[in-house]
Amino acid sequence: MKTFDDFEKILYAHSNNKIIPGLERIKKLLARLDNPQNSFKSIHIVGTNGKGSTGAFISSIFKESGYKTGFYLSPHLVSPGERFMINGEILSPDSWINAAEEVIKIIKPDEELPSYFELVTACAFYLARENKIDVGIIEAGLGGKFDATNVMDETVCSVIASISMDHMEYLGPLLENIADEKFAVVKKNVHACFAGVDKSLIPMFKNYCAENGALAHVLTEDVKLENIKISPDGNEFDFYAPNLELKNIKTNLIGSYQINNAALSLLAVSEIKNLFPKINENSILEGLKKAAWPGRLEIVSRNPLIILDGGHNFDGVKKLCTSIKTLWPEAVEAGKFGVVYAAMRDKNYLGCLGLISKELKPKFYATTVPEMPRALTPEELLTAASDEEEFEWRNDPESFENPLDAVKKAAHENENVLICGSLYLIGWLKRNADKF
Repeated sequence: MKTFDDFEKILYAHSNNKIIPGLERIKKLLARLDNPQNSFKSIHIVGTNGKGSTGAFISSIFKESGYKTGFYLSPHLVSPGERFMINGEILSPDSWINAAEEVIKIIKPDEELPSYFELVTACAFYLARENKIDVGIIEAGLGGKFDATNVMDETVCSVIASISMDHMEYLGPLLENIADEKFAVVKKNVHACFAGVDKSLIPMFKNYCAENGALAHVLTEDVKLENIKISPDGNEFDFYAPNLELKNIKTNLIGSYQINNAALSLLAVSEIKNLFPKINENSILEGLKKAAWPGRLEIVSRNPLIILDGGHNFDGVKKLCTSIKTLWPEAVEAGKFGVVYAAMRDKNYLGCLGLISKELKPKFYATTVPEMPRALTPEELLTAASDEEEFEWRNDPESFENPLDAVKKAAHENENVLICGSLYLIGWLKRNADKF
């Protein structure tokens, strides 16, 4: 019986395992497949933080509206099959392996191998056409301008979630460099919706749209939100935009930042709903309510409270800390949180640790992501976290080779446990959830 491990072995054997800017390789592959990425209308989502949640909201709305919906995302948490789901369902390993074989057989022996992400993207587009989807919600992997997803001719909306500092080694050292990569996906006569959280980037976004003939919309300028209620059980709010007004919206995704992600998804839907006549008020409300996005402020236990969050850059951790303080203020004030943390060595883990220490003042448990060369070792992380002048932990930080041991110790010593620092850590724990 074939598995997703077999699928990944095929891809790794035929990829260059590097991130090389450029769209030439993916365009060649797709052209030889007769351009499956143009067989459906697409909504293209880019950004630093929030694009996955925004995509989950949009995908759920289209599903509830009766459209056959494909959602492409990265990275996966547990299974590569999560990277492209149809109506929320994972396709079989056989389907993915068949797609991989179709893609790989058209690679010519004398040309540069595609990257792993380019091969996965080509497979997803192939599967989208094979399964005759109506609409694709396509999340970019890295950047935008040269991302393998930036090849679709049938895009009806470009969605730009919040932009912050991440992947600077590929996108540039300045926020404006990163924004330039994201804004480059906008297209002529196509709606472009920007979160606009960092207001200094709004003029740049509008200029980009004007120069490229895109139709610009900014969440923080064009939308009004009222009656906001945030709780550990979900969020509620009213939404007012030029083309859509909705009251008593409820979502199950928790965290104050999910208000903006839901609102951005609504702004995008409001601008393109005339192209999709089955979308109505009820399907929008149901879609928002049923949307799920694992690994982001995900509560996996209530007693003790155990929360998983894949926040791994400074902006993501800042939003995480704000949400924790908003949702559980008394527990934070009373010092009843323990934090289990692992990080990739190429991330700003010192800045993230500083935020967590200052905002939550928790007990700290350093760990790693097993079999992940990019991850800091527990000893390296412990050394970094033990600077008493920089950090304010309520314990002498400890290190654990096995994340499960860290979680067990934290749960034994604290009423509330937050596990964060890397999506790879969250994925590893979810794959080993039966051992919690």
